[in-house]
Amino acid sequence: MINKELVQRIYDKIAKTTTADDFSLNISEVEKTHTRFAQNGITQHINGVNNRIGLSVSFGNKSGSASVNSISDETVNYLIKTAEDIAKKSQPNPEFMPTPGACDLLDIKNYAEATQKLINEKMVDDIAFCVDKAKKMKAKLSGMSTKSESKYFYLTKNGFFGDEKQTAFNHSMTINKDKTETKVEKGVKDYADFSMEKEMDQLLSQINSLGKPEKIEPGRMPVILRPNAVKDWFMYLFWIFDQRSADDGLTPFTCKMNEKMFGEKFSCYSSISDPQVVAPKWMMDGIPIKNIDWVRNGVLKNMFATRYYAQLKNIEPHRAYNLIIDGEGTSETEMMKMVDRGVIVNSLWYIRNIDQKRGEMTGLTRDGVMYFEDGMIKQSALNFRWNEILNEATQRILALGESTPLQSWMKVPTMLIDGFNFVDVTSF
Repeated sequence: MINKELVQRIYDKIAKTTTADDFSLNISEVEKTHTRFAQNGITQHINGVNNRIGLSVSFGNKSGSASVNSISDETVNYLIKTAEDIAKKSQPNPEFMPTPGACDLLDIKNYAEATQKLINEKMVDDIAFCVDKAKKMKAKLSGMSTKSESKYFYLTKNGFFGDEKQTAFNHSMTINKDKTETKVEKGVKDYADFSMEKEMDQLLSQINSLGKPEKIEPGRMPVILRPNAVKDWFMYLFWIFDQRSADDGLTPFTCKMNEKMFGEKFSCYSSISDPQVVAPKWMMDGIPIKNIDWVRNGVLKNMFATRYYAQLKNIEPHRAYNLIIDGEGTSETEMMKMVDRGVIVNSLWYIRNIDQKRGEMTGLTRDGVMYFEDGMIKQSALNFRWNEILNEATQRILALGESTPLQSWMKVPTMLIDGFNFVDVTSF
C-alpha cells in the first residue's frame, strides 16, 4: 500500500541518486472493482490494484520521462537511469518550464465513505435487480459496474508536495429487446448519489419508447438533448477552450474574451465547492485549483493556458479539473409543450470536427430517438447525422433541466435547443 512515508522514501532516493538539474515525481495507486454482465448473467468480477511511478527529469531545457509499476530499489534505479538517458538524447525544449515550488493546497474532500464502503455483494445484488427486470420483459441486459479508490502524489525538486485521495462509482448498461437497443450510463463521486432503481427505470422508459423506428425528414428542428447526449457533445469544450489556439486563430474564440459568444442561459465552470463532483487539489504541472468561470451567462470569461503560455502572455495558467453546466429545473414534459414538434435524443457519438476555426462539428445520434408533437411522444425515429457549432447552438437554448452528475467530474442538465441542424437520416 502506497502512503506518504513510502512516497517520501522514493523521493529521497531519487533526490540523492539523480544527476538531473530538475525533476518531478508522479505516483498513483488505483484500486478498481469491475463487475461485468452480459446476456442477463454476470460474466466477470475483477478486483485489482494498479501502481504507477512516473519520473520526469531535465538537464537544462532537455527533458525525459519514464514510468514503472514497481517500488523496489532496483526498479527505481532503472526508472532514474531511463528518464535521464531519454533526457540527454532529447532535443532542447524552447518552452521548457522548471517544476513548481511549494504552495498551499486547499483541503478538499474528494472521497466518499459510501463509495469506500460499497461491497462486492451489493454491486452484484444491484445488477441482479436489473437483470430480473429485464428478464420479466423478455429482454437481454449487458453492462458493467466499476468502483474505484485512488491515491495520487506529486512531488518536485523545487518543493511542491501534493497528495490526493478520490473515489468514484460508474455504471453503464444496455438493454436489447426485439432487435431494439438503448443504453444508460452514470458516474458519481459518492455512491449515495446513485440510484440503481432510477437508472433501471430510465432504461426501461427508453426501451419502451422505442418501437420500430420510422424516418423523420432531416432539417432544423427543436431537440431535447438528454444529459448523456449533452455530456457526449459538451465535453468537447475541453478541446476548444484553449487560449493559445484562440490566439493563433484556430478556434471561434480568437479575440473574443469577455464577449457574449454563448447563449444567455448557458453558464459552465469548474468548482471547488460542489460536493457532488471531484475537485483535485492541483491541476497539471502543480497548479493549485480555484473556482473558474469558463462561460457566465453566455460571456466567455476564461480559457485554458499552460504554465509556459500563461507566463508568456502574463495571464494565469488555467485547466478544467471538472465541468459543471448550470440547469434550471424544467422537466422534459414541460419542454415538449414549449414547441410544436421535435425529437428527444438519448446520446451522441462519432463526433468529429468539420471546421475547427468555426467550431463546427458533426456526429450521429445513438441509443434511441423519439419524435414528439403537441407535447406527446408519437413514435421512435431513425438516427440522424447532425452538423452544429456548439457555441451557436447554446444561443438557441429554450430551456434547461436540473443539472445532474453524469461522471464523478461532470454535471450537466437536459437541454431544449431550437433549430438543431439535422442534415441526414441513417438506415438504422
